[in-house]
Amino acid sequence: MKIGIFVGGAPTDKIRLDEVVAQGVQAEADGFDSYWLPHISARGPDALTALALVGAQTERIALGTGVVPTYPRHPTMLAQQAITTQIAAGGRLTLGIGPSHKPGIENVLGLSYDRPAKHVEEYLAVLRPLIDDGKVDFDGDFYNVHAELALSDGLPVSVIISALAPRMLRLGGAVADGTVTWMAGVRAIDSHVVPRINAAASEAVRPNPRVVVGLPVAVTDDEAAGRAQAATLFERYGTLVNYRRILDVEEVEGPSEVAVVGNEAEVERQIRAFADAGATEFVASVFPVGDDAEASVARTQALLKSLVG
Repeated sequence: MKIGIFVGGAPTDKIRLDEVVAQGVQAEADGFDSYWLPHISARGPDALTALALVGAQTERIALGTGVVPTYPRHPTMLAQQAITTQIAAGGRLTLGIGPSHKPGIENVLGLSYDRPAKHVEEYLAVLRPLIDDGKVDFDGDFYNVHAELALSDGLPVSVIISALAPRMLRLGGAVADGTVTWMAGVRAIDSHVVPRINAAASEAVRPNPRVVVGLPVAVTDDEAAGRAQAATLFERYGTLVNYRRILDVEEVEGPSEVAVVGNEAEVERQIRAFADAGATEFVASVFPVGDDAEASVARTQALLKSLVG
């Protein structure tokens, strides 16, 4: 199982472009397999533009978006931007997309959040042909698109979706290249995510999909303090319907219970359990515990680096 770094996981995080680039360069120097960035307009830069800059200053590390919301951005525009970023990154980009959440789409942007799974299905029906073949002819409920792009440059773009619910997991296996999850613990990955997405891929005669698991991580000798900090930082995710459902599958009350917290041996055990459950990649959103935030983050990253390879 590959190990990566995810920046900007806490709802309170403010992401600066210069810091994104510097952290991406450092993640490669530290040996991590991948570097992931969310696209949250209220908290930081455009994810694909930022990753294009990271790609220009790195050589090896894989780059991913976790995730770009689909409702605000037409699939032809996203295809063009993703291909451009892929060229800048030398073929190392994974495009993670998803419908986001109803409060942000409807209350903040004033857009309809109607039928999110159907929306993503049609989004992929436009996006994949444009990325893979440079052209699309599609007529549906949400999109009627007849377009061409001339940007392929011979570099394919892996597309994964934020699939947690059964219908989205079917799309993740049958149409997309996998899923990137957030707030899904090992029980949910093992009993819910992996069986459904692999079955969908098998039925569609496609390779086993990627299962990229994202979670908050902190190495600390005081697990209670670590989980209390996780509750403070990540509590909001438990109020969003999509995450609440996967937390219910996990049979936990809130995000602090699925965060990966403990001393070095315990955090390693928890992370390796995801590999046993069928995850292909684990991406850590490192958060500090205690009075010395810098030392706390460094301790966690040291453990994560030891798990690479």
